[in-house]
Amino acid sequence: MTSFAPPGAPSEFHLRAGFQPTGDQPQAIEQLVEGVVRGDRYQTLLGVTGSGKTFTMANVIAQTARPTLVLAHNKTLAAQLCSELKEFFPENAVEYFVSYYDYYQPEAYIPRSDTYIAKDADINEEIDKLRHAATRSLFTRRDVVIVASVSCIYGLGEPAEYQQFVLHFRRGQRFDRGEAIRRMVSMQYERNDMNVIRGKFRLRGDSLTILPSYEELAVRIDFFGDEVERIVELDPLTGEIVAEREAIDIFPAKHFVTTKDRLLEAIGGIEAELAAQLEVLRGKGRILEAARLEERTHYDIESMRETGYCAGIENYSRHLQGREPGSTPWCLLDYFPDDWLLIVDESHITLPQVQGQYFGDRARKETLVEFGFRLPSALDNRPLTFEEFDQHINQAVFVSATPADYEIQRSTRVVQQVIRPTGLLDPEIEVRPTKNQVDDLMEEIRRVVDRGQRVLVTTLTKKMAEDLADYLKEMGIKTHYLHSEIETLDRVEILRDLRLGVYDVVVGINLLREGLDLPEVSLVCILDADKEGYLRSNRSLIQTIGRAARHAEGRVIMYADTVTGSMQTAIDETYRRRKIQEEHNREHGIEPAGIIKAIRDITDHVRQVAEEPAAYDARGDLPKDEALRLVKELESQMKAASKALEFEKAAALRDQIVELRRTLVGSDAEELSAFAAVAGRSGPLRYGRSQAGGRDRRRRQK
Repeated sequence: MTSFAPPGAPSEFHLRAGFQPTGDQPQAIEQLVEGVVRGDRYQTLLGVTGSGKTFTMANVIAQTARPTLVLAHNKTLAAQLCSELKEFFPENAVEYFVSYYDYYQPEAYIPRSDTYIAKDADINEEIDKLRHAATRSLFTRRDVVIVASVSCIYGLGEPAEYQQFVLHFRRGQRFDRGEAIRRMVSMQYERNDMNVIRGKFRLRGDSLTILPSYEELAVRIDFFGDEVERIVELDPLTGEIVAEREAIDIFPAKHFVTTKDRLLEAIGGIEAELAAQLEVLRGKGRILEAARLEERTHYDIESMRETGYCAGIENYSRHLQGREPGSTPWCLLDYFPDDWLLIVDESHITLPQVQGQYFGDRARKETLVEFGFRLPSALDNRPLTFEEFDQHINQAVFVSATPADYEIQRSTRVVQQVIRPTGLLDPEIEVRPTKNQVDDLMEEIRRVVDRGQRVLVTTLTKKMAEDLADYLKEMGIKTHYLHSEIETLDRVEILRDLRLGVYDVVVGINLLREGLDLPEVSLVCILDADKEGYLRSNRSLIQTIGRAARHAEGRVIMYADTVTGSMQTAIDETYRRRKIQEEHNREHGIEPAGIIKAIRDITDHVRQVAEEPAAYDARGDLPKDEALRLVKELESQMKAASKALEFEKAAALRDQIVELRRTLVGSDAEELSAFAAVAGRSGPLRYGRSQAGGRDRRRRQK
């Protein structure tokens, strides 16, 4: 790994916060920064829930001034962290890098039923744009924080080759227009002379207009002969010029890019591997498998020769990147400079998740190779092994309220952050019998709701969560369930609605644990707390207990007929911390106060689109130009919905368009015509919400 950012690139972090570190934060920040500067490879921050671990992380990032990767174990937590870090670093590059699949069915083969399952996926274009923005930032500056999920250990293109494809334009530069177009095509941009949409370019006369895969604004390059005369950024919807530029760099539309020479070389390698594998299969008498592999691979090769692409091209990545068999694939970690810093949030969950990615992927692909669906080189299109991940690490800080033995044993220093800035104590815990637990639960919920507070309830299964939520609804309690079958961004909205009071209770399983910031929750109820297992281990219980630690009246009720070893460990640790906190408050005269935190959509910064159209009030006093723009945007969404066979959604959008047009009856016809001439294209959605690669909510419910 080397630094790809140019000399003089922005490198200083500017932390913006309306408060100073308090409680245990100052000593934690000092010790962690000292360890990073000293060169300690591993450190652990053991910080209790609500102690301000994210603010501590932000201070460490600002003071060490290293490009930083913050690794989270799910998209919801990553979105929350990204939003908070953007607020702390508004002048720096805080990016979001997670899987861009709204829906993903990997390619697989089930031998016992002779069932082949083709790869099927819906790509969220908005998240793909954010991924490209993340890698672009690493190539242009050093003041970068990327918040990522385990998607960061999966394959990307080779960073050095990716950088070689970057197209540099400067005003006054000699640049052949035809060469510019050829370079754009080699960077995987597609020509589209009708609309300016993401990842495509348009050529009209002497003007080349591009909408980069990582931007909302389009770029127009005006040529005068073979000279770049003018560079402007413009709104792709209206054509309105936003800014003049002296120079601009255009990065590839895809992370996987390759030269024509390397592609031909890769095809030669694929053909050689195919011949060797066919010999192996035929030698074993597996004629059907050999025929299947030969037919499929030849089809892919012809497709690559003609178009430079084929379905499932990632399975040939080893050949396309010129790697040796079994070699480590390129991934996001290779885009960081040598002195980068890794922060692993909720490390007790995240590290085992990283460790498990490789084995599941390999087991599936070995079956595909064995039965002639893929060449053996497909096994090298994989996530990093845990050992490879560890080798990539320069310096790491593990962050958790319950770090595992692995983190503690590897760390030079374990820094404790037990005292909360507002003097809040760990919640009190009560154990109650399971008999009549639902009736008792309802009584407790009503008391809490009457005080304007919120409740979390954890169960052991999805069915229990749904059934309990339905029962509580029937009893007149505003309730919603939360589990892994609910889509990522929908989970975020449910938790936000809990804070807003749309719901008073959320019933879940293990999603109500790590990292959720819900200061309105004063009661956490754990059903079947004595059922030993993953969901009721001491670490899981401590994390669940922590959800009530952000409220001054926080309480936890465990419903159990016996006190298990895990329960006792969790209770003892909670009261150990509570004792330390009480002594600190007495010494400093601190009165515990609840956390006051603005209720916002935690994906405001990372989510520009949604799955359903927003409701528009056509009677509102919209400026005429905005109303005109809105009509065009809604028309674009309506056509997209109709094309996707989502006719109910398209009809709802049509009704909104009709209503808006009624408000424009008095508009100047000439002005309407002029606007339509420049606005008849798709672009970034600023008023509407679009499908953006997701599946229609009604189809999912069916």
